[in-house]
Amino acid sequence: MTTTYAGATATPAPARRFLRQLGVDTQYVLLGFPLGLLTLVLCMTLFFVGIGTVVIWVGLPILVATLLMSRGFAVVERARMAPVLGRPVTHPVYRTSRDGGLMRRTIAPLADAQAWLDMVHGMFRFIPSTIGFSFVITWWACALGGLTYPLWDWTLPHPPANNELPELLGFDDTAFTRILFYLVIGAVFAATLYPVVRAAALLEAAFAHSLLNGVDRLRRQVAEANEARDVAQQQRAAAVSAEAVALRKLERDIHDGPQQRLVRLAMDLGRAEQQFATDPEAARATVAEALSQTRETLDELRALSRGIAPPILVDRGLQAALTALAGRCTIPVDLDAPPIERLDPAIESTAYFVVAEALTNVAKHSHASEVQVTVQRNATGLLVTVADDGVGGASLAKGHGLAGLDDRVRAAGGVLDVVSAAGEGTRLTAALPL
Repeated sequence: MTTTYAGATATPAPARRFLRQLGVDTQYVLLGFPLGLLTLVLCMTLFFVGIGTVVIWVGLPILVATLLMSRGFAVVERARMAPVLGRPVTHPVYRTSRDGGLMRRTIAPLADAQAWLDMVHGMFRFIPSTIGFSFVITWWACALGGLTYPLWDWTLPHPPANNELPELLGFDDTAFTRILFYLVIGAVFAATLYPVVRAAALLEAAFAHSLLNGVDRLRRQVAEANEARDVAQQQRAAAVSAEAVALRKLERDIHDGPQQRLVRLAMDLGRAEQQFATDPEAARATVAEALSQTRETLDELRALSRGIAPPILVDRGLQAALTALAGRCTIPVDLDAPPIERLDPAIESTAYFVVAEALTNVAKHSHASEVQVTVQRNATGLLVTVADDGVGGASLAKGHGLAGLDDRVRAAGGVLDVVSAAGEGTRLTAALPL
């Protein structure tokens, strides 16, 4: 489809991209041929001169200069092949030495594998360059020559005895048949021009990319694998730490709450048993008190069970669980948690405990008058924010109450951030991946 502006017809976008890529590939191959010859002569000459004179130490600086020159040509080639490949081409990090003397720093490129690969590319790039150059020149010459043949046929001599190719193929040696034949040849080469030029450019660019970026790509893959391994180890360590903290907290809560009440309950029932024979009224009062202790113990056990695995979170989802959590908080909570579909149970549980622990800390330590809880889901994950207007001073450092929460978030693959300047409140943000 063409679009007309003020009487002019604009070239369609696909056609512009087609012509632009054809121009990029053509100049890449045509310029690559003289560059290939230049780097071949320079790299070969300097390399063998350096090898031949290395026994008298003169060859070392010559080899270093050869590698540095090859690096310069490699930088140019990476810039040239990026438009051909259609993606950015990264520049590898070359080895340098900042320790030692001048001599050690000077010969540092000799220990860099990528520098030697740059030189190998400079020596042998003429092979794909020559192949690509031959095809591109042939196709462009045949396409342009055939399509423009009617314009310059009259300049050529056509003696009767010189029938040439048209007669061999059964054509009459007339101007019309001759022009038609070369027009067809030009049309065929023009129709196949783009794929041939594109293939030649990709051949040369692929050869360059394998030598100039192959080692760097392998290094990056190894670095990414090591980073993923480190992240997995950190998550595993965080999970173990979070589990240990949760178990210690549960043990402390049971010891300080239900266990003490059960001990008192046993003592009250023992006293009531002794009082039944001598003082039934006192025994009934003791039993009544024991019943009250039983109810309080059950309430504490229910609260502990909500901290382990809240049933409302499992049954009704994160929004309902956070609503119930906000309702039990002793400080007014402004909850902004729109309905979202059910998430991974581990993510829902982590988000719930982030809010639960944050509200507990606010109620105990912040002296805040209001808390804002926000839950947002975006394309990459879940963002949980708890902000209060209290005294601040919270920290993720070990020994503080939020350290265990940070371990739990990292175990789920997320990140926990706390901004808590003294006197300016606390803002806790957890980013959890989905």
